[in-house]
Amino acid sequence: MKPEDMILVSVDDHLVEPPTLFEGRMPTKFADDAPRIIRQDDGSEVWTFNGAIVPNIGLNAVAGRPREEYGVEPTAFDEMRPGCYDIHERVKDMNAGGVLGSMCFPSFPGFAGRLFATHQDKDLALAVTQAYNDWHIDDWCGSYPGRFIPMALPILWDAELCATEIRRNAEKGCHSVTFTENPATLGFPSFHDEYWDPMWRAASDCGTVISVHLGSSGKITMTADNAPIDVMITLQPMNICSAAADLLWSRVIKEFPDLRFALSEGGTGWIPYFTDRIDRTYEMHHLWTGQDFGTKLPSEVFRERFLTCFISDPIGVKLRHDIGIDNIAWECDYPHSDSSWPHAPEELAEVTAGVPDNEVNKITYENACRWYQFDPFEHRTRQQCTVGALRAEAGDHDVATRSFDHGRFERTVGASLGSMSAKLNV
Repeated sequence: MKPEDMILVSVDDHLVEPPTLFEGRMPTKFADDAPRIIRQDDGSEVWTFNGAIVPNIGLNAVAGRPREEYGVEPTAFDEMRPGCYDIHERVKDMNAGGVLGSMCFPSFPGFAGRLFATHQDKDLALAVTQAYNDWHIDDWCGSYPGRFIPMALPILWDAELCATEIRRNAEKGCHSVTFTENPATLGFPSFHDEYWDPMWRAASDCGTVISVHLGSSGKITMTADNAPIDVMITLQPMNICSAAADLLWSRVIKEFPDLRFALSEGGTGWIPYFTDRIDRTYEMHHLWTGQDFGTKLPSEVFRERFLTCFISDPIGVKLRHDIGIDNIAWECDYPHSDSSWPHAPEELAEVTAGVPDNEVNKITYENACRWYQFDPFEHRTRQQCTVGALRAEAGDHDVATRSFDHGRFERTVGASLGSMSAKLNV
C-alpha cells in the first residue's frame, strides 16, 4: 500500500503535560497542593508534587530535533515542539505526519500514575488523579473528537476506587486505562493477588483495555551500573515480555475471560518465540503445575487477549500470521526518541511492502479501533482520514528538523511539508 493511502491510528504516543493542567480542576482545599511547574536555576522547567522534582526528560520530547542532540537532560517547554504539550499544535503535527488517531500516555505522573499513588494523603491523591483524567478525556481528547483514543490513569492504592474510576471514565467514552508491567515492584500486590479483582471486573464489564507500557514498573532491564545506555534501550522490550508471561499464566486470564491487555511499545518480533515457548511449557509441565486452558493452547489465548504493538518491526510484520493478524497494532511514539515522525508513513510502507491491503488496514487502524471502541469515521469520511488527505489539510505546517541553541530552536535541516506532499502527489 502506498503511504498516502494508509489510515494510521497510533496506540502509543505521549504527551508532555501543560503547566495549566490542574487550573480550575482541583477542589478548593487542595488547590495549593496540586502539582505545578517551577523553573530551576539552570533554566529547566520541572514538575513538583509531594516534595518530588520531576523533570521533562530529554528523550521524552525530542520530536523535530536532530538525533545527535537526543539525551536525557531535563528540558524547558521552549526547547520542545509545541505539539508535545499543546493540543492544537499536536493535531497539526499529526496531520503533517499523516496520523489520524492517537492514544497518549502520560509523562510526569509516570506511565501508570505512580507519582500520585505515593502521596500519603489519599484524598489528595484521588483528587489529583481524577483531575488528570478529566483533563485528559475532556480537554486533550475532547478538543478534537475522532482524533484521540482517551486513556485514564489508575488508582493503584485502592482497587475498589480504581474500579469506580474505570466505570466513571467508561461512561465518558474512555475504554483504556494505563497500568504497570509489575505492580509488585511498586510495592503493591502482584497480578496474582485477589486485591486487583474489582479493577479486573470493572475493566471486563466496561470493555476497557489494560494498556501496559514498557518502563511502567519502576525497574528496567539493565546489566550493570556502568553498562552503556544502549544496553538499556535494547533490552526495554524484555520488560513487556515478562509482563506478558506473568499475566498469561495468572488466574486473572481464566477468571476474567473478557479482560484484555495491550503490550504497549513492546514490539512484536519476539512474539512467535514467546508463543512457541508458552505452548511447550504447557505441554511439558501443566500436569504438575496445574495450569488448565481447557481446549485451547496458551498461544490461542494469548492471541485473543493481548494486543501486540510495534513502531517499526520488519521481522514482526514478516511473522504477522504467527503472531496473529488480528492482534497487531501500530504505534508512532511521538514525541519520543523511537518515533520516525513525520516520516512514519514512509517507514511503515517500506516495512509492510508486499503485505495485502486488507492486512495493512488491520495493522494500521482496524485492530486499534476494534480493541479500543474507537470510531473516527463518526467525525470524518474515510477519504478525509488518509495520510494524503491529512497532509493536504496540514498545508505548510513546519516539520523541519531544528537544533536547540540558547533556548530557541534554530532551523538546520529538513524539508517543508509542501515538498513532502509533492513527493506523495497530494
